[in-house]
Amino acid sequence: LAMGGNYTQPRFILLGITDTPWAQAPLFGLFLLIYIVTLVGNIGLMVLVWVAPSLHTPMYFFLIHFSLADVCYSTVISPRMLTDLLFGDKTISWAGCVTQFHLFALFVTAECHLLAAMAYDRHVAICHPLSYVLVVSPRACWQLVAWCYLVASLSALLYTGCTFGNSFCGPCRVDHFFCDASPVLRLACSDTRGCEAAIFALATANGLGTSLVILLSYSRILHAVLGMSSAPSRARAFRTCASHLASVSVFYGSLFFMYLQPASRHGSRDKVTSVFYTVVSPMLNPFIYSLRNKEVKAVLERCRRRV
Repeated sequence: LAMGGNYTQPRFILLGITDTPWAQAPLFGLFLLIYIVTLVGNIGLMVLVWVAPSLHTPMYFFLIHFSLADVCYSTVISPRMLTDLLFGDKTISWAGCVTQFHLFALFVTAECHLLAAMAYDRHVAICHPLSYVLVVSPRACWQLVAWCYLVASLSALLYTGCTFGNSFCGPCRVDHFFCDASPVLRLACSDTRGCEAAIFALATANGLGTSLVILLSYSRILHAVLGMSSAPSRARAFRTCASHLASVSVFYGSLFFMYLQPASRHGSRDKVTSVFYTVVSPMLNPFIYSLRNKEVKAVLERCRRRV
């Protein structure tokens, strides 16, 4: 329940992507298609890795969890957005808003750390191939994934506490299509500068920390690849990393634009940026990892022949 003096406001109102009536139906059709493709692509990739023994490697182990995070945080956002577009009832309860934001923060933060774990895996595979099996063992893989979810869980608790631990005065009209930190904090009656600074610092620690791991890993990879005498070996190494780099660029580009800027600079462009990393990016990842990956394409071809 949101409290502001003697005023009680138990519900938020999500203003959505647009309030133009004629745009509701086309947007519903577009986002429904994107969500279906996201589910089919990511779940299909998870099943493919699970059933194909040739894909039972650390890289694809991390990819299963990456696809799972995509499915989870897309499901946290898209069904609610589709319901709002279809029925026009954009109210959401206090508990529903808190839950949506908490789960979104959890899985997005987990995805950042999973991308860093995947970069570390590629670094060991290319720079230290002889010790790869020992360093990136099944036990180490599970420990890395557990660490990703542990850090994400603690971060999500702090994000949620900072965002919703304020007094809110009505009307609680959230100028967004989901409960995100910046539009929710704009509704607070109390001073939110401390909360905004804490969220910014935590987002910086998670975002820049994981991106630094990725940059260091790929700087070492680039140095090792350029030192290879065989052109086919260099091409194979670049091909191995291309999918991960494409996914990193799409995800971090939109995420940094959205969260690593002062609260005063947030505006109408936030909705477009948010659509990109909450809706479009989870749909693109299965295509990035399957269409640019010879191992996945080979397994898909074998499955097609069997069918």
